[in-house]
Amino acid sequence: MTTFADECPVRVTPLAVAHIRQVMDAKNLDRNRYGLRVGVKGGGCGGAAPLLGFDTATESDHRYALQHFSVLVEKKHLMYVIGLEIDYQDTGEVAGFVFNKGA
Repeated sequence: MTTFADECPVRVTPLAVAHIRQVMDAKNLDRNRYGLRVGVKGGGCGGAAPLLGFDTATESDHRYALQHFSVLVEKKHLMYVIGLEIDYQDTGEVAGFVFNKGA
């Protein structure tokens, strides 16, 4: 694992940060051990879809330290997540994380 102090390639909006922290607190996840994994899954005709979850770092990860938690990106996924914005939206009917590319 390589840890970077410079800017994270993924932008996490303040509203998303608040909800990520809320989920981590509710699950009692140790922020020194767990981080927010950002990556992609799939490919082929449908393209790659963003992936989001909590995980521990591995040797093949880049780790970016944000103010409240770390963002983990597997090296082979880095080129797919550069410029990705993670936001949280609540329309009243549906709530959840959304991904915006090139934000």
